[in-house]
Amino acid sequence: MIAETGHYALVLALALALLQSVLPIWGARTRDAALMGLAGPLAYGQLAFVALSFAALTHAYVTSDFSVVNVVENSHSAKPLIYKISGVWGNHEGSLLLWVLILTLFSALVAFFGKNLPDRLRADVLGVQAMISVAFLLFVLLTSNPFARLDPAPMEGQDLNPLLQDPGLAIHPPLLYVGYVGFSMAFSFAVAALIEGKVDAAWARWVRPWTLGAWLFLTLGIAMGSYWAYYELGWGGFWFWDPVENASLMPWLSGTALLHSAVVMEKREALKVWTVLLALLTFALSLLGTFLVRSGVLTSVHAFAVDPARGVAILIILIVFVGGSLALYALRAPTLKQGGMFAPVSREGALVLNNLFLTAATAAVFVGTLYPLALEAMTGEKISVGPPFFNNTFGPLMLPVMLVMPFAPLLAWKRGDAARAARAMVYAVGVAVVATALVAGFARGGPTLAPLGVGLALFAITGAFAELVERSKLFRAPFAESVRRLRGAPSSTWGSALAHAGMGVTLLGVVAATAWPSEAVVALKPGQSVSISGYDLTFEGVSQRPGPNYASTIAALTVRKDGAVVRRLEPSRRLYAARQMDLTEASIATFGLSQLYASMGEARGDDATALRVTYKPLVTLIWFGAVIMALGGGLSLADRRLRVGAPRRAAKPVPVSAHPAPAE
Repeated sequence: MIAETGHYALVLALALALLQSVLPIWGARTRDAALMGLAGPLAYGQLAFVALSFAALTHAYVTSDFSVVNVVENSHSAKPLIYKISGVWGNHEGSLLLWVLILTLFSALVAFFGKNLPDRLRADVLGVQAMISVAFLLFVLLTSNPFARLDPAPMEGQDLNPLLQDPGLAIHPPLLYVGYVGFSMAFSFAVAALIEGKVDAAWARWVRPWTLGAWLFLTLGIAMGSYWAYYELGWGGFWFWDPVENASLMPWLSGTALLHSAVVMEKREALKVWTVLLALLTFALSLLGTFLVRSGVLTSVHAFAVDPARGVAILIILIVFVGGSLALYALRAPTLKQGGMFAPVSREGALVLNNLFLTAATAAVFVGTLYPLALEAMTGEKISVGPPFFNNTFGPLMLPVMLVMPFAPLLAWKRGDAARAARAMVYAVGVAVVATALVAGFARGGPTLAPLGVGLALFAITGAFAELVERSKLFRAPFAESVRRLRGAPSSTWGSALAHAGMGVTLLGVVAATAWPSEAVVALKPGQSVSISGYDLTFEGVSQRPGPNYASTIAALTVRKDGAVVRRLEPSRRLYAARQMDLTEASIATFGLSQLYASMGEARGDDATALRVTYKPLVTLIWFGAVIMALGGGLSLADRRLRVGAPRRAAKPVPVSAHPAPAE
């Protein structure tokens, strides 16, 4: 009965979404306050019914209700509780239900926090958001019903894909979906503004918090997915340019460009047409990611579905929303008034340059990801576009972004002083030059350009705080005054500095981990050792250990440094009986910012076991940098000046007569 309740709740949510997609927009056109006022209650009701449906599916998983097909195909009674819960979204149907839940949550948040938005804009935004909900609710109900019953019900389920039975995969999809769906708010605001034919600085202020929140969660989601691939897939890589990985990177890149463009629009009312276009394209890329994961057009460890019919349905959604919004954009864009002019050397100019290279990098990833699919569809020829293409195109396009990034905050709006900005960056340039020289002199092996990569990363890290140094007059004013100035700096300034520094930290980790790793692939018998980067690893033997829904074969390794035991590694291979699937589990030891990584291969007939041991210097900086970026985004979001809606203008006060009339 609970499963049927969840299904009917989705039907009721669809009915409310249909009403929300029509009545408020019609009310905005006819200036009917009552119809516009329905947007909020309808959004709350829609969220309540979708949340009820999601709770019903979660209950089916937790109680192992094997009369529900979705539970049978993706759960097992012996599975740990955390994976029963994460199994709700570890499949196509459940993940779409989570997508719709987050979508309705954002609608409700706009209804709650956007009460100071103009009534017409609020009604239009919630109406457009409801249209997206209608599309996905129809998709769930017609093609991907998570509550389909099975009669008779089996005694046991088929278990969740073992690759997904991991804490990282319990967290990664929700974070990623909040990012994907969060960009729907920028889309809805853009379409609403185009319907009204009005885009101004206030619009940029309204849209920026939602974009920043989506960007923050997408950053964390991509980082968590990267770390999961690093330790779970057993190959020790953190990014493989997999098409589904690229599908999450593209909206992140365009979303980053949108954030910077919205700043220019808010401050100077410039780049209106470009900012609106970025808002449309960023959500379009989020929908593209959904299509790639669920269409069956590619094979990936990240893919959820291989049903072409579902892929066609998502493609129709993609065409309708992207095509419709771009048609509206083509109609309205020529009528939008342009903002103020600015000199090439200015903060606006630097941010425009940032936008150009970020969008070019997005285009490079887009072409590399979709070209093989398009070629196969048209000619039947299969080709693969791998890391060499992306490294040789994406890297050079991001180089100018890293170089210009620290300079932009030092330039004034409208017309900047390049010489003054250069003087403020002298210390950052000095750090970069010294670091490059030291690394080139002392590093052993590695690519020729790797020392320059280290220098560039340190330039970005130190240069990120140049604006704070200038604001505080550090070393040019009494220390107490500098501290006071730093404490008084807006949180968005601190957030921007941290986000930019986080980019440099991630780059430093990428350069070090890819340029100077050490690896040994050996077959050891008990008692034998292997040395790598100053560590001695002794193989102690193999043991068996049962798990809740798997059996483990574990290789024990004792790690010594200068003769002293410093750590114990236990890489393993797990056999999941329900799916008869063998999975490698790496074991990782962290030393400072570097890691020693061990994975286990097949046992040999002579009692030897194949092992791969890798030492990756500074590899943790890759994900630490992403956390710093997200922290920077959070600080910017907390800025008291950055509100969900610009405040309404107060009514003009009525002059009071100096000689009030006598009371009657």
